[in-house]
Amino acid sequence: MKTYNLNQISSIINGTLIGNGDEVIDQIFFDSRMIVNPVHGIFFALHGNQKDGHLYLQDAYQKGIRNFVVEKALNNLPNANFIEVKNPLMALQNWAKNHRKQFHFPVIGITGSNGKTIVKEWLNQLLWKKYSIVRSPKSYNSQFGTALSVLQMEEKNDLGIFEAGISMPNEMQNLEEIIQPTIGVLTKIGEAHLENFKNQDELIQEKLKLFSNVEKLVFNIENEKVHQAILENDHLRKIDKYTYGYSDSATVQIKQILSNQTNTQISILHNQETFSYLIPFTDDASIKNSLICLTTLISLNIDYKQLKNEFNQLLPIEMRLEVKEAINHSILINDTFNSDLNSLKIGLNVLNQQPRDKKSLVLTDILQSNLSDEDLYQQAADLVNPYHFDEIVLIGEKISQFKTLFQSYVRSFNSTEEFLEQFKHQHVDNEAILLKGARPFKLEKISNELETRSNDSVLEINLQHLIENINVYRSLLKPTIKLMCMVKANSYGAGSFEVANTLQNNGVDFLGVAIADEGKELREAGITIPIIVMNPEQSSYSTLIDYQLEPEIYSLRVLKLFIQKLQEKQISSPYPIHLKMETGMNRLGFHEDDFEELIAVLKNNSHVYIRSIFTHLATADMPEEQEYATYQLNRFDNSYEAITTALNIQPIKHALNSPGIVAYGAHQYDMVRLGIGMYGYSEYTDFMEKYLKPVVRFKTVISQISEIEKGETVSYGRRFTAERHTKIATLPVGYADGIRRSLGYGKGKVGIHGQLATITGTICMDMMMVDVTDLPCKEGDEVTIFGDFPTLADVAEWLETIPYEVLTSVSQRIKRVYYKE
Repeated sequence: MKTYNLNQISSIINGTLIGNGDEVIDQIFFDSRMIVNPVHGIFFALHGNQKDGHLYLQDAYQKGIRNFVVEKALNNLPNANFIEVKNPLMALQNWAKNHRKQFHFPVIGITGSNGKTIVKEWLNQLLWKKYSIVRSPKSYNSQFGTALSVLQMEEKNDLGIFEAGISMPNEMQNLEEIIQPTIGVLTKIGEAHLENFKNQDELIQEKLKLFSNVEKLVFNIENEKVHQAILENDHLRKIDKYTYGYSDSATVQIKQILSNQTNTQISILHNQETFSYLIPFTDDASIKNSLICLTTLISLNIDYKQLKNEFNQLLPIEMRLEVKEAINHSILINDTFNSDLNSLKIGLNVLNQQPRDKKSLVLTDILQSNLSDEDLYQQAADLVNPYHFDEIVLIGEKISQFKTLFQSYVRSFNSTEEFLEQFKHQHVDNEAILLKGARPFKLEKISNELETRSNDSVLEINLQHLIENINVYRSLLKPTIKLMCMVKANSYGAGSFEVANTLQNNGVDFLGVAIADEGKELREAGITIPIIVMNPEQSSYSTLIDYQLEPEIYSLRVLKLFIQKLQEKQISSPYPIHLKMETGMNRLGFHEDDFEELIAVLKNNSHVYIRSIFTHLATADMPEEQEYATYQLNRFDNSYEAITTALNIQPIKHALNSPGIVAYGAHQYDMVRLGIGMYGYSEYTDFMEKYLKPVVRFKTVISQISEIEKGETVSYGRRFTAERHTKIATLPVGYADGIRRSLGYGKGKVGIHGQLATITGTICMDMMMVDVTDLPCKEGDEVTIFGDFPTLADVAEWLETIPYEVLTSVSQRIKRVYYKE
């Protein structure tokens, strides 16, 4: 980014400078976890969901930040410089608005419900040889993401491509003032975020605000609502409009679309000339997005015919970064979908958050850049060197020529195959490995060597959706309420460490596990926040203490035994415990008639202190049992009051689980406990369904498709007999993978290309069969066991059970893949 000094920034954002105004700034930080080597960095203390950036000023300072934009300066940070403002986010946006006005090259502003990031990235793939492009990193299109993107504009650039995303009314005007687009691109308008608008018409009007001052506009003429709204807009009615669609009046008129199994040929008519091009995709969204790109090229006065080959080489845009289990207790971060400096920086930040002392990087030639090789790889080395890798592997003839720029131990290879010839599994041990490179280098070959499991069935965990779901629940809480997240039973089958690490990095206050060994594993993996063990066994007390785990204490016997263990281990300072009250669940907990002796044991006790007192509701997920839940809560209030008054203490008070947060918000107390709700499931579907997103997806592939005649049977016991000529798809998962046998015999279904296929016959240990007679599919096609369609709730309903059981039943032999969009 262009450098500024603090005097300039302070003047632009109308702040009050405290400190050295000559300090030069060339990096912006808003997350203290992502700070590495911030020699000329500035930290904006932004307000997030339930978290205030001002709480992390000390952390940022310890990591080397000396320049801050804050609401109120701190006095205890020596040699630090502060710019005081009323609102740090607004200050960042004002800086971006001022910065944008300094540049006069074309800027494309993209908005819509779907396809923004793909269109942006495809335009970059088509145009990077012709322009020096500055664009939004990944999908940075929020109120602060857009500002950060625009601040990357430099004199060397001659084209900008920025996304603008909104979820609420009255957000787009601010993004328009930041981007100040000269060319507008409107992608598909769908149902995304519609819950915050009266109707689709209001959403369209909000989207169009991005184009208030554009000179040209690109859109789909077939969308009648969009077209009519544009014609009714005084400014948009007058400007040049570039459209695509089947209409004779479209700038790009679609004449024919022909798809086979691997690609699509699109024929269009423009200026009375026919043009055909291929794209390596067959889905409708990709076809429409390619037409948006083609129409945008015309708006830029570019001879699109010269880019025919580039269309055929368009790469899929994976808007996610995968984290996988790797051999020898290692973690693999697979980011082999983009090849540029921005995505390298993002990948390095994710790697830096992995709690492994040993870190390695595999980096290939960077293909999408029009910088000179010397400048490109110097900038790449400048990004990499502050991270102090144990080993860097460079792959590619160009990057290998610049290996001396990288300061760690470096090995270089001309090709992936050359590296694999020398690769030895035993050299990988308890480390975090980032694979970062361009698709032509086929780094998936290295990924396959490093992964602990290699099969076609995968449990995908979308960590971005996990974070968003947590924030949905946080939005229901008062700002002071603490959040405890349950990661017991291997995080409901999703994988303890990866989920716990995400929760830790997103400001959760406590984690909850069932047994001490679960907590021990998390501590050994690098989790440092408080962990409560909900069902501590007597044999695990030493483990509890050794790994600083905090026990649930539910009886006098357990309390006395734990104090005895603390005495044996000569623990001098009071140890935190959590008292469980029995209020009607009739499972575990102290009863009222225990209180006298409990208070006597705890009074003047120097071995333990009560960090929290809690109970568990038996019917929080049952609206018809509100009276019983209220009875429990009242009983809990009385129990808490009796104990805290007698001991003169005020520990954390908590009672609500995921459904309780929704149903009994008046009883948030000091903390709530979030479990299955994190994964996108809520019993209160009418209220929560439109806000929560599925986190876990269990998928596999079709191994084989067979055709059988009427009267033939399928699987063990011949429990399915074909009533017609039938196509049977065999899937490589069975009851050993967590697919209950009772889903067979036509009871359960799986998703294939957005349609449901019925499970047929008896489910086997390692295989199951589905009827695909009426579905267009082929061997190797992807199949969803549960996820978007069918959902976790659907499968639970077919099994007449609850989603918890379905999720925790997925076998550990199914590979877990974690990703963030």
